[in-house]
Amino acid sequence: MKKNIYSILRGKFLISDDSFKNWRIIIFISFLAIVMIASSHSADKKVHQIAKLTNEVKELRSAFVDGRSKLMQLKKESYMEVVMKEKNISISLNPPTKIRVKSSKED
Repeated sequence: MKKNIYSILRGKFLISDDSFKNWRIIIFISFLAIVMIASSHSADKKVHQIAKLTNEVKELRSAFVDGRSKLMQLKKESYMEVVMKEKNISISLNPPTKIRVKSSKED
């Protein structure tokens, strides 16, 4: 048992006569480990990108809601009345009337 442990620690399994099959397995396992690490990094990168885009969507949505509320405020008649009073324009007491133009067709 001691001999087996010492031979493994000294790396005799890598330089013995039938070491080619050991090297193949070691290279294969190393390749799989590299692929796994690369895949993990790629997944982490995508998670960070998704979080960044989610925050950006939240910011844009809040900006949209803010802009829409400001627009609704600007469209109110009471707000328009205040703005017009500052410019010395008052609301008309007479309601608007439609002007209809009759076209005469000359054939």
